[in-house]
This record gives sequence, C-alpha cells and structure tokens, in this order.
Amino acid sequence: MRFLHTADWQLGMTRHYLNGDAQPRYSAARRGAVTALGRLAVDVGAEFVVVSGDVFEHNQLAPREVSTSLEAMRGIGVPVYLLPGNHDPLDASSVYTSALFTSEKPENVVVLDRPGIHEVRPGLQLVAAPWYSKAPTTDLVSDVLEGLPSDGVTRIVVGHGAVDILVPDKDRPSLIGLAALEAALARGAVHYVALGDKHSRMSVGSTGRIWYSGSPEVTNYDDIEPEPGQVLAVDIDESDEHRPVRVDAHRVGAWRFMSLRYAVDNRRDVADLDINLDQMPDKERTVIRLGLTGSLTVTDRAALDACLDRYARLFAALVPWDKQTDIAVMPADGEFDDLGIGGFAAAAVDELVATARSMGDDAEDARAALGLLLRLAEGGAA
Repeated sequence: MRFLHTADWQLGMTRHYLNGDAQPRYSAARRGAVTALGRLAVDVGAEFVVVSGDVFEHNQLAPREVSTSLEAMRGIGVPVYLLPGNHDPLDASSVYTSALFTSEKPENVVVLDRPGIHEVRPGLQLVAAPWYSKAPTTDLVSDVLEGLPSDGVTRIVVGHGAVDILVPDKDRPSLIGLAALEAALARGAVHYVALGDKHSRMSVGSTGRIWYSGSPEVTNYDDIEPEPGQVLAVDIDESDEHRPVRVDAHRVGAWRFMSLRYAVDNRRDVADLDINLDQMPDKERTVIRLGLTGSLTVTDRAALDACLDRYARLFAALVPWDKQTDIAVMPADGEFDDLGIGGFAAAAVDELVATARSMGDDAEDARAALGLLLRLAEGGAA
C-alpha cells in the first residue's frame, strides 16, 4: 500500500516583502503544489493523500481562496484526508464548517474532524488528532493512541505539532511525546506517524516511521527551513506482519527563499556580488535575504546601491538581512575632486565630506547624500 504524506499547505499565506505581482504568483504556486499531488499520485500509484494539519493559513479566508483551494483538491483524483491544525483549528469560526466549504467540498475530500479512528478500507485505518483550538491543553496525539489494539490492522497516525525532543520548552502541554509514539509503534498498534507543523522534511527518532513531510512549497529562508518543497510517498508492506515502511521524498515546490552573506570591501567585491546574483536562475520565484559586511568608499557604496536596486526589481524580493549587515562607508581622499563643480556647490560637497568623516549624528545622512550625488553625476537611477 502506498500513500502521499504532506502537510502545512497554508493556502492563503501572504509574505509582506514580496514585490509587485510576486504575492499573487506565490499564492498560485502554493495551489500549484497541491495540483502537482494529483500527477504525483498517479506516477507513484498512491491510494490516498493525508494532509497533517494547517491546510489553510487561517480560518478567515476570502471566498475565492476557499473555492480555488477546493478545486485544486478535486483535481488530485484520489481521497484526500485533511487534518485541522493550529492555523485552521475546528473552533467556532472554522473554515471546515463554513457554508462555502461544506457546499463546495469535493467527494474525494474528507475532513478528519474527530479524534480517533477513521477507516479508509477494511484493514486500513487513520488515527487522527485534530486541533479544536490554537492552544490545546493536552498531547492530542498521545490521547488518541491510548487503548489502540495490536490486532493486525494497518494504522497511520495523522497528527500536528512539535515533538517534545525537538523543542526546549518541555512544559508546553500540547507537545507530542516521542516515547508514546515509539511505544505504540513497538507494540504494532500503529505503523506510521504522519506529522505536520515543521515546514522542513524531517525524520524523528530512530524507527524510520515518524516523519514530518514539510510544506510542499517553501515558506521560510533556507537557514531556517533547509528541506522544504517536498511530499513523502510512503510504502507500507501489508503482506508482512511487521509492516515494513519505505519513505521516498518527491520535490513539488518551485520557489526558493535563500539567505546569503557577502563581504564587500571594494569595487571588485561589488562586481562579484553582481555576477553571483545575475547567474541565479528563476529570479521571479526566488526571494533573497542578503547580509552584507565590509568597508566601502562612498563611490563603491553607490555602485553597491545601484546593483541592489537592479536586482530588487528582478527577484521576487531582495530583503536586507539587518542582523547580518554591517557596512562602514567613508569618503576616500580625492573621491569628489572630478565632479566638475565649483563655487558654492564645491564648498557644500566639502562640508558633506567633512561631516561624513565625522562620528556625529549627521554622518550617515551626509554619506547618503554623497552617494546620491555620485549616482546622479554618473547618470544612475536615484
């Protein structure tokens, strides 16, 4: 038996730093990742799909978002089991109980809206742990494991949340206890644990049967989320009493969120940065968080700004990484001698240079003014 394990679709997600039409394209890509599951299900022969929580970004969605999401699920073609998570819990305002959702829900979509066993077919069950609020007071997954028999039925746990060994805050009541999961696996009551919440693909523990699938489309930078954009194809051999499991990852995501650090100390370093950014493919589907360190003249800083302005227009977003950025700017001797100006204007430039070299409160503004002056003098964009 083979099925697809996915999670954290978070349909309706927005990212405030995306440029222009990048946000609509990003939203479309998130739905596109869902659509890709239909092709993948056919390619690998998947019997069904489980979505381990956070199908939607929140419960208050625009009607169009709900309708287009359900249409994408319809196209998957095999049963799709949705688990409410912390972003879209089964509370009083739940999207899953809204008139629009219930009226347009395709026949192949099943909401795991109660804790415990849901039969897929004879001999195969899902054990669901849906969220009813954003702050559960118990370990929802361990709760549904209690009393499960070891009776030869193949069972897949569908849960959402953080496993206790992965977080420092051990007192959080909603943490999923790894010991309880491994005990249920060891006695043969369950055979695979499909988790959501972590947006990066991850195996938990040593059994090879407990997995986070990650989000099928990237949601954060690669230093935070190293393995996004994937779906897991899970094989369980039902002919073997031990139900051996095989897990294969398949990439469906199209976007990249990258964190980059560069040292820029002269014009050559700026040129190298330009080359590296220029060679990156799929700029319209790439978000760069850029950290820069170094010491530059005003002229070189102006060249850097011109470079960054260009790529800010080409990438989906080029975001300053403030915590990793520290550039000192200092006018070099003779840097403004060839501007071809005299009189009052020359005296004003000399005053700006002196202010820029000082440690006073106005030094940063003076450096910015000098940089703008150079860019204007060279015919660059202001």
